[in-house]
Amino acid sequence: MDGDRAVKPIIDEEGGVTPPSALPGISPSRGEIDLPRGPASICNRPPEQEGQIVDLAGFTLDHERDWDFKGRPEQKPPAGNWRTWLIMGGRGSGKTRAGAEWVHALASAGERSALRIALVAETLGDAREVMVDGVSGICRIARSKRPDFEISRRRLVWSNGAVAQIFSSEDPEALRGPQFHFAWCDELAKWKHAEETFDMLQFGLRLGADPRQLVTTTPRPVPVLKRLIADPGTRLARISTEANAANLAPGFLQALEARYGGTRLGRQEIAGELIEDREDALWKRADLEACRIGFHGGYPGGRFTGALRRIVVAVDPPSGSGEGSCCGIVVAGLETGGRAVVLADCSVEGASPAGWAHAVTKAYARFQADRVVAEVNQGGEMVTAMLRSVDASLPVTMVRATRGKFLRAEPVAALYEQGRVAHAGRFADLEDQMCDFGPDGLSSGRSPDRLDALVWALTALLLEGSGEPRVRGI
Repeated sequence: MDGDRAVKPIIDEEGGVTPPSALPGISPSRGEIDLPRGPASICNRPPEQEGQIVDLAGFTLDHERDWDFKGRPEQKPPAGNWRTWLIMGGRGSGKTRAGAEWVHALASAGERSALRIALVAETLGDAREVMVDGVSGICRIARSKRPDFEISRRRLVWSNGAVAQIFSSEDPEALRGPQFHFAWCDELAKWKHAEETFDMLQFGLRLGADPRQLVTTTPRPVPVLKRLIADPGTRLARISTEANAANLAPGFLQALEARYGGTRLGRQEIAGELIEDREDALWKRADLEACRIGFHGGYPGGRFTGALRRIVVAVDPPSGSGEGSCCGIVVAGLETGGRAVVLADCSVEGASPAGWAHAVTKAYARFQADRVVAEVNQGGEMVTAMLRSVDASLPVTMVRATRGKFLRAEPVAALYEQGRVAHAGRFADLEDQMCDFGPDGLSSGRSPDRLDALVWALTALLLEGSGEPRVRGI
C-alpha cells in the first residue's frame, strides 16, 4: 500500500464525488452522453420524417391512436384536489407513457401558453433517453404538436410557448432559482440526492393557481417516497407490469414470472409493491440513511471533506458473461480520521470480461485509486490477466474467499453499526442488495455482486490483517 499519501478527489456541490475526468454536467460513470454532442433528438426531425418512427422490430409505433381511448384509467390524472399524483408500478407497466401524455397534454393546450414545467430524472442522460426521446417519451407520443428539443439549453419548447426544462437528481442546486407550474419526477426512488432534489423542486413549484406534480417510480422503501405516500395531498395509483401486457413483447411476462415470480424482487419490479426491508437482513435502510454524508451540511452522517489517504477499487467478477451477468465494482476511500467512505458503485451489467476490465481501470483512474482488490474465486489468474491486459501497470491485489458470503459480510455490517462507514451519495442498486441480504443470500436467489465488491473494499480498508478474508498481494 502507499501509506498515508493524501488523495483528494474533486467534490461536487451536491455532496457526491466528482472524478477529475468528469465532464461538466454529466457523470461519465452513469454511461451518460454529453447532451450538446448527442445525436439529433426525435423532437427535431424534419417534417418529411414525421410518422416514420419505428421500433426495433420494424413496426410503426402505435402512438397515433387517441390517448383518451388507449390509456388505462390508472394512467389518467385523478379527479379532485391534489398536489401530487404518484404512480408506483412495475417495469414496463406504462408509468413513463402516463407521464409523457400528461406533460404533453398540459403543454400543448391552447393557442398560447406560458406554462413552465420541470422534468426531473436520476441523471440528465435518463431525462433525455427516457422522458424525452424514449419509446414512451414526450417526443415519441407528441403526434402533430411535437415540441422542439433545444439540446444545448436542455429544454423542450412547444409552438404555443410552453417550456419544459430537464433536471438531474445529481445536481439539486440547479433547481434553485427556476419556478414552475407543473413537474414530472421520474424514478424518484432511485434518485442519487433524492431528499435535496425533491426539496428544491417543491420550493420552485409555485406558479399558477394550482401547481401540481406527477411522480412515476418503481417502488423502493426510501424515506422520501414513504413520506409522499403518507401525504394527504397525494393521490396514489398502483399499476403492475401485467396490466400493460398488450404493449409488451410476447413471452416477456412469462419469462419474468418464471424467474422472479413470488420473490421479493418480483413483487417490487413486476407487481409494483412497496417491499420493506427483510427482518433478517444485515442492513436496514434507516441505518444507511443515517450514514449518508455530503459536501454541504444537513446530511444525517455529516459533512464530507473529501480528504482521503487511501482509495481502493474492489471487483467481484461474474461467473460468466451475457445479459444476466453483473460485475460488482465498488470504490471506497479511507479518511484521515479512520472512517471509510463508499464513493461509487461502478458495477456493470451484461459486459464481456474485456468490458468489465475496462470499467475497473476507468474507475481506478477516475478516482485516482491506490489499488484494485479483485476476488479470484470465479476466474483465478484470468481475472488479474484480464485487468492487466487493459492496463499493465494496474496494482492488483487478489483475494480469495474461504468462507460463505454471509459470514464475510457480518464483520462489515458491524462496521456500519459502529459508525465507521459512510456513503457519499445514494447507491440505489447496491443498497437494495444490502437491505435484502440475509443468511440465505438475496431473496431473488441471485448473486449479491455489488455487495460482494463492497465487502472486499471495506475489508481491505478497515479489516485487512485481522483474519478472514485473507488478502494475497501479487
